[in-house]
Amino acid sequence: MGEFLRNPKLWVFGVCLLPLLRLIVLGSIDGLGANPIEFITRSTGTWTLTGLLVTLSVTPLRRLTGRSDLIRYRRMFGLFTFFYAALHFVTYVWLDQFFDPAAIAKDVVKRPFITVGFTAFMLLIPLAATSTHAMMRRLGRRWQQLHRLVYPIALLGVTHYLWLVKKDLTEPLIYGAVLVVLLALRLPWGVALLHTAHSRLAPAKS
Repeated sequence: MGEFLRNPKLWVFGVCLLPLLRLIVLGSIDGLGANPIEFITRSTGTWTLTGLLVTLSVTPLRRLTGRSDLIRYRRMFGLFTFFYAALHFVTYVWLDQFFDPAAIAKDVVKRPFITVGFTAFMLLIPLAATSTHAMMRRLGRRWQQLHRLVYPIALLGVTHYLWLVKKDLTEPLIYGAVLVVLLALRLPWGVALLHTAHSRLAPAKS
């Protein structure tokens, strides 16, 4: 039991579940505010975008720290991102549109922020479906090419948030700035910067 509790992946799994547990607790005590549907929609959307950025941060952190073991958490972060995206989508389809295909189609076509959000979710589906090691082996190099869709998905997610917010753009702009930094660190000069920082930090650790 002690070794089980000392498993880092178990703790990461538990932390990833906290946003869902928060919604459940708030729902049980009538703490979702005057508009519970909007609260759930905003919360699941925010955690989807947060999950995307956390997933994208794994590779830069691995290069900075030299800890190759960090890569094993990336799949978990990615699947939890899809999980919260699915909750976000189901909340919209079920509680907001009442499973009305015509209303949903009209919304997707006429409201740009719904269009980009819907597109981002559709692009997430093949990534979640091919996240297993078996699919990695089956797809080979095509797997990496497919999973590069995470970059446009993240851009669409930030755009969805920006176009949704009508007044205070502070939060979506912060998400956008973090995304720009994470993408920049994947460029050759960004990778070189991380390797330089790692080489300077390594002696200090020893």
